[in-house]
Formats: sequence, structure tokens, C-alpha cells
Amino acid sequence: MGHKVHPKSVRLGYIREWESKWFNLKEMPDFIEEDRRVRVYLKDKLVKLASVSKIVIERPGKYLRVNIYTSRPGIVIGKGGQGIENLRKEIESMTAKKTFVNVMEIKRPEIDAQLVAEGIAFQLEKQIAFRRAMKKTIEKAMAAGANGIKVMVAGRLGGAEIARTEWLKEGRIPLQTFRADIDYGFAEAYTTMGQIGVKVWIFKKELFKKTIKELVEEAKLVDASEIAEQTIAQTTKKT
Repeated sequence: MGHKVHPKSVRLGYIREWESKWFNLKEMPDFIEEDRRVRVYLKDKLVKLASVSKIVIERPGKYLRVNIYTSRPGIVIGKGGQGIENLRKEIESMTAKKTFVNVMEIKRPEIDAQLVAEGIAFQLEKQIAFRRAMKKTIEKAMAAGANGIKVMVAGRLGGAEIARTEWLKEGRIPLQTFRADIDYGFAEAYTTMGQIGVKVWIFKKELFKKTIKELVEEAKLVDASEIAEQTIAQTTKKT
């Protein structure tokens, strides 16, 4: 059996941040459970309509701040802000804390791994061929500027009696490079023939990459060092 490591977990504190931003040893178990209940409630309420990628929860003092990252902020906010106000009241009743709800728009949902995985799962539930759904998704992601994408589906694909795993890949997915910004998403499709899991890896960019100017300067230094070595070698031969 292979031992897989979550691409986001190994990058926490390096190029990734936690989705729960607080620290309290005494009330940690209660806060973890409270965070879970808030996320489950928001996902159930918004996931089908608003395309929610992630929910970040912060606890500054006695307050609760919930940041909802979505590609459709208008649906979450609602007419005249009524939708977001209802969410705020529901969360306050669940947590008994003064709550602030912020809506963050995702500019390019085509390269957000969670939204891509949920989109493929939605297509599978609509009985679209899995290879067709995977290929179209990969084309859209690469056209949107992704450096690489890998899509994997597992289950009774196409109504087969025996479950299997299929995957497609385009571009680079450097999982061992920690400076590589790799987004990971997972979703499940509930079809008449059974449950199908969808996993998506998207390589967006490489952080801390050297600019062209820095590379040119490095090349000049290398050339200068090589010339110095050749000069020293020639002088030693003459002597």
C-alpha cells in the first residue's frame, strides 16, 4: 500500500496557512468541534449554489471571524446583504459569540482544485462520461494559466461491476518541491451505480523563483569565475 502525504499539510508554515487561525490550549477540543460544526453547516447550505472552496475561521479575542472563499459571492451575500446576514445570525446562535462573516471572491475558479473536483463530481452525477469530464477540465485549467494538473477518479466508473482508478495528467506536478504552489481538492460523486471519488492536483506556480535579471547576474559570475580559473591555470603552466 502506498503512503500518500497531503500536498497542503507538508507546506503548512512554509507557503501555506492554517484554515483555523487561533490558539487556545484550554478550550482547544471545544473550538475544534465548533469549527467543524460551522464548516459543515456552511458547506451544506452553500456548496451546491455558491461554489465554496474553503472556509477560514479566526478567533481574535472573544469574537469569531468567518471568511468564505467562493467563486459566486453574489449568491452568498444575497439581495441587499440578506443572505450574509442570515448566515451571521445562524453562526452566532450556534457558537454564542459575536460573529463577522466576510466573503472572498475567487478570481479564477478554473485553477482552484476544490472547485474543479466538485465540478467533475457534479458532471459525473449528471451521467457525463468520466473521461470527457476529465479532459474538458484539464483543458480549461491549462488555458487559465496552470503549469500542471492531475485528475484521478476512482469507483465503479461507467457502471462497471468492478471498481477501478483512472487518471489523466498534463504539465508538471512537482509534489516533492516544497516551494511549488500545489493546490489539492477532493470531492465525491453519488451516482446510481455507487460512490465515485475525485482527486485533483493543480500546480499553479513556483514560489521564490529567481527572476531573469538574477539568472543573468549569476551567469556573469559563473563566466567570470571560469575566466579567473583559466588565467590561474595558464600562469601556473608558464611558471
